[in-house]
Amino acid sequence: MIIVDEILVSDALKDTFFACNLHACHGDCCVEGDAGAPLEENEISILEDYLDDIKPYMDEEGIQVVEKTGVFDYDIEGDYATPLVNDRACAFLYEENEIRYCAIEKAWSEGKIPFQKPVSCHLYPIRLDKVGDTIAVNYHKWTICAPALVAGKTKGEPLYVYLKAPLVRKFGNQWYEKLVLAMK
Repeated sequence: MIIVDEILVSDALKDTFFACNLHACHGDCCVEGDAGAPLEENEISILEDYLDDIKPYMDEEGIQVVEKTGVFDYDIEGDYATPLVNDRACAFLYEENEIRYCAIEKAWSEGKIPFQKPVSCHLYPIRLDKVGDTIAVNYHKWTICAPALVAGKTKGEPLYVYLKAPLVRKFGNQWYEKLVLAMK
């Protein structure tokens, strides 16, 4: 464990090589699990503001869930999370050629909204955990991501490099530069 500006960072970000391989995992991280993706409070209003721009990319079941429950739900700990379809799939996904994709990110990539996707999704397989008054940046190891470990080793890309953009998005450029120095 290292500390960068009072944020605890797992050594796994340096020791784990990772690169998503959607053709192997089919986006199962958006379907499996016991809750939707964690949401930050400010992301709820963003999703509410842009929901009409996101809906055209969502599956019908997801649209029905969001229209019934809203853009967020609560996980078992009472934290904000994306709502689920049938207690499984994220309401904000769509499927194409047997691969699940994020409808929020699709709307963003097509220039419809300025918000890429929830930061927890962008950071995955990194999860942020509260530890007292600080945050711990941890690797969430999950068997469905096994193909990403193989792809990461092939590319020689540790997690902190692979996830540079979302780490910068969450913590800023200066923090990321300090992280890179600490990882050497």
